[in-house]
Amino acid sequence: MRVEEFDYDLPREMIAQHPSSDREASRLLVCDRSQGTTEHRCFSDVADFLREGDVLVVNDSKVFPARLTALKKTGGRLDILLVRPIGGGTWECLAKGVNKTGDAVPVTVGDHPAILARSNGSWTISFNSSGEGDEVIGSMGRMPLPPYIKRNGDDGAADFDRYQTVYAEKAGSIAAPTAGFHFSRGLLEKIRAQGVDIVTVTLHIGIGTFSLIRAGQLEEHHMHAERYELDEASKGLIRTARQEGRRVVACGTSSVRTLETVFGNNGNGALHGETDLFIYPGYRFKAVDALITNFHLPRSTPLMLVAAFMGAERLRKAYREAIGEGYRFYSYGDAMFIS
Repeated sequence: MRVEEFDYDLPREMIAQHPSSDREASRLLVCDRSQGTTEHRCFSDVADFLREGDVLVVNDSKVFPARLTALKKTGGRLDILLVRPIGGGTWECLAKGVNKTGDAVPVTVGDHPAILARSNGSWTISFNSSGEGDEVIGSMGRMPLPPYIKRNGDDGAADFDRYQTVYAEKAGSIAAPTAGFHFSRGLLEKIRAQGVDIVTVTLHIGIGTFSLIRAGQLEEHHMHAERYELDEASKGLIRTARQEGRRVVACGTSSVRTLETVFGNNGNGALHGETDLFIYPGYRFKAVDALITNFHLPRSTPLMLVAAFMGAERLRKAYREAIGEGYRFYSYGDAMFIS
């Protein structure tokens, strides 16, 4: 399957630069796969499409302020995106603005010295200790907004709250599980009161999720592994729901990948570890019956997952309809409910 089959044209003004005024105020495109129908609703109406006995699965990973600005001895500025900790104050990272590929590059982040180095094709940045690294992140880190969000004169302070779900708990992601942005605490309580069980998984989103597919054929793409976790009690609740014919509704593609990893291998997948599961059309789902998701970039792995879930042609039709109706796209944009 060719990756260009998943290109589409999107007017620039439809890329959301700011979140909606209220989390629930986003729009919701409701797609019924069995009927082939769509509805245009507000996200606050999502409770109308959840049933008593459903299990709603959300990803409680928390985004940490992973963007840093470093200075070389020459005064040149470098943009650093921390990817994952290696230990002892060293992080794997992405570095923009440095061309050196051999020797270590001494830099400073604020008043803190660090060493930027390249090893085995990846950049690392090393502080004197893990405690100093944590201090730098806490005091100088910025939220890792995606590059298509461009603002002039905005310090990004509001993003510390809004580029985060209300149930975020376990720090480790460098991109948010954005489908969950639309839930307020009040809406979640309303859903619980309807008899819907809400359980959490954890998948720390890294470069595997947001890297665009460069291979010409989907089958040639390999995702970077990302850490995930699901506890035994939650797995049992989900298994029982499926055995009883009740729906499992996943909020976000990261929740889907966690569930499909755990319930893979005849239901005997590990409860925690790393997953590089790449879901694209042709995949047979084992654990998910309905999906809440945002609108995704062309050639992105989340887009491929949604295409696998609802069918590639249905996806194209839904996206054309959303564009025609003026929906807002990507991280701070609107949502879909696919049943």
